[in-house]
Amino acid sequence: MTLVSPVFVAPEVASALANGLPVVAMESTVYSTLGLPAPHNKAVLDASNAAIRNGGAIPALTAVVEGQPVVGLDDATAVLTATDKVAARDLALAMAQNWQIGVTTVGASLTLAHHAGIDVFATGGIGGVHRNAAVTGDISGDLPVISRYPMVTVCAGAKSFLDLPRTLELLETLGVAVIGVGTDELPAFTTTTSGLAIPHRIDDPAEIASVLRHRKALGQGGVLVCTPPPQPLDSDMLEAATNEAEARADEADVTGPARTPFILGAIAELTNGKSVAANTALVQNNATLATAIAVALSA
Repeated sequence: MTLVSPVFVAPEVASALANGLPVVAMESTVYSTLGLPAPHNKAVLDASNAAIRNGGAIPALTAVVEGQPVVGLDDATAVLTATDKVAARDLALAMAQNWQIGVTTVGASLTLAHHAGIDVFATGGIGGVHRNAAVTGDISGDLPVISRYPMVTVCAGAKSFLDLPRTLELLETLGVAVIGVGTDELPAFTTTTSGLAIPHRIDDPAEIASVLRHRKALGQGGVLVCTPPPQPLDSDMLEAATNEAEARADEADVTGPARTPFILGAIAELTNGKSVAANTALVQNNATLATAIAVALSA
């Protein structure tokens, strides 16, 4: 692998970047059992890789392996069963303490991808402001990192169990350009309905690429591209499952980084797996859209 700053970049990814070819960074948490249960996680990882390659770009999965941040993980076997999650704040600790395998969150993945020189990143749903943040102060570290680096993050909005109005407001405060593709409403991860108007709608990947170029020229940070899930859940079903999942998390006193995977698991159980199907479809869909934007950027 080629060393770029503190990050190892796979030869295929490094070669593509050196030659101005499109690359799409991918987080690894969503492909571990912290994001999706087996065997769905491997299936959607394979499908996402195929979607990116078929679209004309190179996939670059991020992770920490034996204390080394990696962009473009060749063998993702260890990621599928990993249980240590690395947020942006944890990267230096994972390196200093030689963590064996750590899957990266949105914030950590963006950090590594930026150091590697990648402009486009695909994920599932981003973190945000939790519903009880006024009491707990629980706000995802994803948001400041999205605002910090001049990259395009493609997602299906923020996770549906979050406080979406406050999440959208904080993105505005942080100066993130929020763009809808195929929607005038902020998607809510596995459902299309949030009731919140999205600030801007642009359906042309080439125009989104132009937005990023101008953001870079102005010295501004990230662009958040939100596209609705292709197999959405019924909003009433999801809201009922979310309320029950939140109640279970409160009863079990699950807080901090453990809360999101706990709630996702509970929602999967309460929807009889329908949320898992919606999640897998949107992850692949986001990878496809990210590839179109990356290709337009390289043109």
